[in-house]
Parts: sequence; structure tokens; C-alpha cells
Amino acid sequence: MSKRALKKYVGELTKEQLEEQILELYSRLKEVKEFYNFVFNPNEKKRIEECKFKIQKEYFPLSRRKPKKRRSVAQKCIKAFLKLGMEPNYIADLMLFNIETALLFSAENTIKQESFYISIQRSFIEAGKYISDVGLTHVFEDRLEKIINEVWEQEWFNKEAFVL
Repeated sequence: MSKRALKKYVGELTKEQLEEQILELYSRLKEVKEFYNFVFNPNEKKRIEECKFKIQKEYFPLSRRKPKKRRSVAQKCIKAFLKLGMEPNYIADLMLFNIETALLFSAENTIKQESFYISIQRSFIEAGKYISDVGLTHVFEDRLEKIINEVWEQEWFNKEAFVL
């Protein structure tokens, strides 16, 4: 259904029918429920902190289990926050936190999988693009430069790809 057709359809509904449909969407679709929960109770800082905790657990688990180092955990949070329309500052901060945590882990541990380094490189490129697109380069420039310096200090094989 096109947006135009949807607009026409919604325009023909009574207020009660429209309320019914919204309530049904809310109860049936997790995404709609999350959207409305966010709209009425954004609590962005709390959500970001919860996500940072999840990311940190990926690299530094609380138990004795082996670190999983999954980039997907952070990407899932970031994607959800982008869908919700969260403040760009928070999203950019989370993107950089993910990279900084990975760097901290690699400083303390030997990592043999090239995929780890390529994955973090991809995250860095995505973060840099996002930060530039939303006009926050001046806010996060120092953190981006620290990341680049740390990658060079740790002598990652793909360090040349980390540029502003």
C-alpha cells in the first residue's frame, strides 16, 4: 500500500476506528509498542546505559565465560535507537563507546581473527559517517582522533583505514 493510499484510508476512518486500529497495532506489533513506549517515556540516558552495559559484557563478561566480542550487539542497539529517532548525540556516543571498548579489549588481549579488526574498522567508518552527517564532528573529533591514535599504537594491520 502506498503512503497516499494509506492517507486516504486513514482519512475515511472515524475517530473510534482509528483508535481501535492503533490499539490493535500496539498489542500485535512489538515495534509499535516500543515506539509508543519511547514517545511517552523516552528515558534516553537509561536506554543508552543499558546498551553500553551489554556491549561491555561482550568484551568483559561478568562471569568467567569467554568474551564473545560480537559487533552485532552494538549494531542492534544502534539500529533500534535510529528507528526510534533518538537524539543523535546519544547514538554517536554509543557508536564510539563500542569502538573504544573493543580497543580496550584488544590492548589487553591478543586477537588473531582478522574479522575482529575489519569489523571494528567498519564500525569506525559508520560512526564517522553518521557523526559527519548529523553535524557533530566538532563534538566528537577528539574521541575519533584518540581512536585513530590507539589503533596506530596497537599496530593493527588495517590502521591506514582509520582516518577522519
